[in-house]
Amino acid sequence: MDIIKIMEKYYEPDSTAYNFLIHHSKLVAHKALQVAERVKELNPDFKFIEEASMLHDIGIFMTHAPKIGCYGFHPYISHGYLGREILEKEGLPMHALVCERHVGTGLTIDDIEANKFPLPKRDMLPISLEEKIICFADKFYSKKEGSLANEKPVPEIREIIAKFSDDKLKQFDEWLIFFKEP
Repeated sequence: MDIIKIMEKYYEPDSTAYNFLIHHSKLVAHKALQVAERVKELNPDFKFIEEASMLHDIGIFMTHAPKIGCYGFHPYISHGYLGREILEKEGLPMHALVCERHVGTGLTIDDIEANKFPLPKRDMLPISLEEKIICFADKFYSKKEGSLANEKPVPEIREIIAKFSDDKLKQFDEWLIFFKEP
């Protein structure tokens, strides 16, 4: 599979959005592979993790996030399900699920309804080991200029997640233990 070719089908290679996407995705892929190595006794699919990590944010161009060069019409929270639609059309249904399920620590129908998120009303929770690894790894990097390459420390991630709910923080804390995060 040629990941870059798929990305370039939707992004101009010299665009700001493309540069943010590629840089962020490489960092997440690297982190995800490190996490997978720590739980290798569970037989994670390393190839899939690398591919899906690179593609997990492919839907950002359809959102309105001008600071990262995205001028679409959807709110940023929609990038997960939009990415799923893109990758399903590309014939990558398992990779597509990673897109949809990586937002936050995953979203439930209750989360979507309670927050009035403009998302399809369905659970979008990471289920497979690989989905959980990528979702977890993604929390360590943001797409903010100036801090794009900086891995966030765990206390900062916990503080961000705690703003959403105790359940989300509990999920992240469980992953910290499960994935043996130093």
